[in-house]
Amino acid sequence: MDIMANMGVVLALLGAVIAALAAGIGSSIGVGMTGEAAAGVVTEDPSKFSKVLVLQLLPGTQGIYGLLIGFITLTQIGIMGGSADISVIKGILYFVACLPMAFVGYKSAIRQARASVASISLVAKRPDQFGKAMIFPAMVETYAILALLISILSIFGINSLAV
Repeated sequence: MDIMANMGVVLALLGAVIAALAAGIGSSIGVGMTGEAAAGVVTEDPSKFSKVLVLQLLPGTQGIYGLLIGFITLTQIGIMGGSADISVIKGILYFVACLPMAFVGYKSAIRQARASVASISLVAKRPDQFGKAMIFPAMVETYAILALLISILSIFGINSLAV
């Protein structure tokens, strides 16, 4: 395989990998941080397990979104069936289309984890406030979803371009 002849595919593949990798790293950091806080709460009161588990899982969604962007990109460029022959320009466009999910996925997972840790502390002291505690990390999720949407719309929009 001549790398220069397939530079478009290489660039698009790099974008897919970065989206999945960065969002996955952010989620693993976030789920780890919240898991530590959740374990401390459950040590003191095992009946709070289900509430703190939900809060722990929230920062994991960005990793799922990054993986989804990776799969969509691989499908669009022909790696997962079809012909993997795209121009360098389209390769660059796919690469750039993956970046919102990569950057926002990484950063929002970590920030959402911090909000979740604070919410876990709230649930530890006031379990009746679980509904309110969910709102704080859910607000951060909004931006991960926006990045997911812009990456999806960008990826699907590339095929309509004549480049």
